[in-house]
Amino acid sequence: MHSNPSAQPEPILSLQDASLSLIGNTGPVDILHGITLDVTAGETLGLIGPSGSGKSSLLMVMGGLEQASGGRVHALGQDLTAMDEDALARFRRDNMGVVFQSFHLIPTMTALENVATPLELAGQKDAFERARAELEAVGLGHRADHFPAQMSGGEQQRVALARALVTRPRILLADEPTGNLDATNGAAIMDLLFDLRDRYGATLIMVTHAPELAARCDRVIRLRDGRLDQDAAREAAE
Repeated sequence: MHSNPSAQPEPILSLQDASLSLIGNTGPVDILHGITLDVTAGETLGLIGPSGSGKSSLLMVMGGLEQASGGRVHALGQDLTAMDEDALARFRRDNMGVVFQSFHLIPTMTALENVATPLELAGQKDAFERARAELEAVGLGHRADHFPAQMSGGEQQRVALARALVTRPRILLADEPTGNLDATNGAAIMDLLFDLRDRYGATLIMVTHAPELAARCDRVIRLRDGRLDQDAAREAAE
């Protein structure tokens, strides 16, 4: 069966004129302005731009972690802007993995318990077996019973990666995943992130300041003052 090369695949993630305003001390603050962007399945998209340009906010809107104030956000054919908090939480649990700069591990849980948590929340009976296998995949099987405070930053980020990927998400969002790591650990985490993406076929969307990281993405979008810059906007429209 031959596919039609001219047929455009349905985007896995689509933003139409999405905006975000948050209430600050002096009233509403406009963070994102009219972002229109499609991401195709299996693509790796880098989000770059100066601090305060809206990169992390755009990532949060894509994942339904922040509700867009205007416009539409569709993921896997579903309208995230029409969902309430509970529906969004379930959607993220079933379809998305998120990796933050600051790990966000639960300090009172072991590495194994941290990785098993999303599976337990989803009612998976084999949560701990799958979590142990995922820790092995990131090279930390021997650290399963250690708590976050007993691990280095690089090890903690590996645990966070295992937790984000243990549910086999269709979409993986990463916000400066190497931002708190030294160059050696950062490079190791990036290799691991791309390797896991390839292994599981996830769509990866990543905020980064690192040029060498952006260079590994299929496409790079630059933000400036909460807008796609003109070059990036033209590329996104083509």
